[in-house]
Amino acid sequence: MKALIERIRAEGINLGDGILKVDSIINHQLDPALMLGMGAAFAERFADTPVDRILTAEISGIAPALMTAIEMNVPVVYARKKKPITMSGPVFLETAPSHTKGGETLLLVSAEFLHAGENVLIIDDFLATGKTLLALARIVASAGANLVGVGVIVEKTFEGGRAAMLEKYDVPIHALATITSMAGDTISVRE
Repeated sequence: MKALIERIRAEGINLGDGILKVDSIINHQLDPALMLGMGAAFAERFADTPVDRILTAEISGIAPALMTAIEMNVPVVYARKKKPITMSGPVFLETAPSHTKGGETLLLVSAEFLHAGENVLIIDDFLATGKTLLALARIVASAGANLVGVGVIVEKTFEGGRAAMLEKYDVPIHALATITSMAGDTISVRE
């Protein structure tokens, strides 16, 4: 997605250790027009895929998932990181390491919002090591639902997440921007 790639080149900051700061467009501030474009791009890439609902992780995955859901006319479910008092009944729970926060992050989804036999599309902000996406995929499997695809805003190919996902799940994975290297202080983005 050309507009996204241009914004990453103009505003992205390599913080070292594989951490890409894109807070001005994804993780802290949101550009509504760019988010709408991302939702349309994901919907176009998964147009031939039957989708009943979209799953993401809070918080940075919510905006692109919502924009995609609007385009596809399906609901969005997001994995919570803390269990609120309103979440009662059975819960699907997985953990994933957080590269930016350190430590393990809980991912909880109420069983009332994921159903056996449904086709679930995962939309999230990053594909790096794949550990968060794998945790979301395990939640889909625990629900007895079908993972039908994964869409991410940014993929960092040098961290091996795509291979880790494809080793466990034979689904299409689409990235709107692909970072091929973050050596030194550079950010190499594939056209």
